[in-house]
Amino acid sequence: MFDLFNDKKKDAKEIRNALLRFIKEQLQKVEGGEGSNIKGLLLYITCAEADKHLYESALYMEEEDRFKNDEIQKIADDYAIALPPRWTLEMMFTDTLPAEAVKAKTLYAALMISTTKKPMLKEGTAYIHVLNGEAEKKAYTITSTAGKINIGRESKTQTAEGFQRENAIAFPSSSGNESNRSVSRQHAHIEWDGEVGAFYLYADEGGVPPLNKTKVRTVDGQPVKSLLTTEFGHHLKEGDQVILGESALLQFTERGSLNT
Repeated sequence: MFDLFNDKKKDAKEIRNALLRFIKEQLQKVEGGEGSNIKGLLLYITCAEADKHLYESALYMEEEDRFKNDEIQKIADDYAIALPPRWTLEMMFTDTLPAEAVKAKTLYAALMISTTKKPMLKEGTAYIHVLNGEAEKKAYTITSTAGKINIGRESKTQTAEGFQRENAIAFPSSSGNESNRSVSRQHAHIEWDGEVGAFYLYADEGGVPPLNKTKVRTVDGQPVKSLLTTEFGHHLKEGDQVILGESALLQFTERGSLNT
């Protein structure tokens, strides 16, 4: 990481301008800079605690939507990046970056861009095996036609907004298994992406910090990945293991058995 703050002349305005240049460059790379399929931006800041106030000032953290509407939107308009009317921006201070995030070269920042998907007629079937914790089943078959496959504590629960949620992969509270206790009622879900032809894992409100966590370990030697936002999913691949909370453990496979 570059030590930006060895140069004492750096101030919030310079940081803001550098962040905007970085964001503009990344927007221009998406779909040739057309921007119409961009759904949202997630900006990660990884600065030291002593420098946090500079980034907060650069991002107008005390003024809701000012950085989005007055800065990023203006740049998009100036460079003919046609962002859709309802694009979103989320800004987060964190120590850990998702593998998909693009790091800025001279800033303590990284960016992820979410785009809308065009559905394609691809189908798929996979299997979720429960390796630790006690779910209602030891193994689940999931299909591309199932829609959103919710994962959480109890098969039926109520959301914070008062709506009922059904968890297809459910860890009962009545179980004496310690791993079940840190599985949130709205922990995560799996969805089929028809454009990619793959299943994706998303953390829900209860499965991202500061609540419980959702972590993934792949079999290809990549570092353990923590899902830090509900907006960006993890492409599930053969052998991926998923930890819910402290120790409830799932494994994804496209084979019917872990032994085949």
